[in-house]
Amino acid sequence: MSTSTTFLTFDGIVAGYGGGDVLRGVDFTVHEGGVTCIVGPNGSGKSTLLKTVSGLLHPRLGQIVFKGTALVGKTPREILKLGIVQVPQQHSLFREMSVEENVSLGAFLVRDRAEVARRLSSVREMFPIVASRAKDKAGSLSGGQQRLVEFARCLMLEPELVVLDEPSMGLDPKTLRSMFDTIKLMNEMGRTVLLVEQNARQALKLSHHGVVLENGQVRLSGTGKEVLNNPEIGALYLGGTIKAGPEMHPDVTMEETD
Repeated sequence: MSTSTTFLTFDGIVAGYGGGDVLRGVDFTVHEGGVTCIVGPNGSGKSTLLKTVSGLLHPRLGQIVFKGTALVGKTPREILKLGIVQVPQQHSLFREMSVEENVSLGAFLVRDRAEVARRLSSVREMFPIVASRAKDKAGSLSGGQQRLVEFARCLMLEPELVVLDEPSMGLDPKTLRSMFDTIKLMNEMGRTVLLVEQNARQALKLSHHGVVLENGQVRLSGTGKEVLNNPEIGALYLGGTIKAGPEMHPDVTMEETD
């Protein structure tokens, strides 16, 4: 798969809450057609960064550009219309509504009923649970099943970029494998994926590009394999600090902190 076209760029993003900056100058690019995985310790700014993409948080400084269009200052609805859909960390289905009703809500921007029906049919093929549990209340599903329905719902807008925030949170090992298989399938079907994930090893294995955040800054970036195999990654997850050294893979970039 070609991943040469840059279509999402973070340029000097500074953002946070209540006057405190969580992100301190984030720079990297996401390439069309690939899976980009962001990993890092708790508090490094991973989820905060995703909120800036979807318009839930406006950066104090910097720019985010999607296919030539600046995202900073746009509303979440405007960003949805551009083709960016985010699946949040916490389950977001309407528990008292049926599975099919929840999925259909994903096409709320689409006015053509025939088009909605076409998309629903396509999603049923990709996610059998949407058909087999169509009339069941979403609240009756397991955590893993709910996550699959959330994936199905997000695809109803036929997005160009799917943003996933910790999709494996709370899943058992079997469901975890299924969830990663689904992410791979979505990518193979033409969706670019930007992913924040606590299961760094599994996520980086399926990713074309890996980014490590620490203290609100990009400290390592490279292919998923390069980041996964870098000797410094262990130090990061054991609570150490990444330091430049001769053992750093030459194709992995590092940004120094003043």
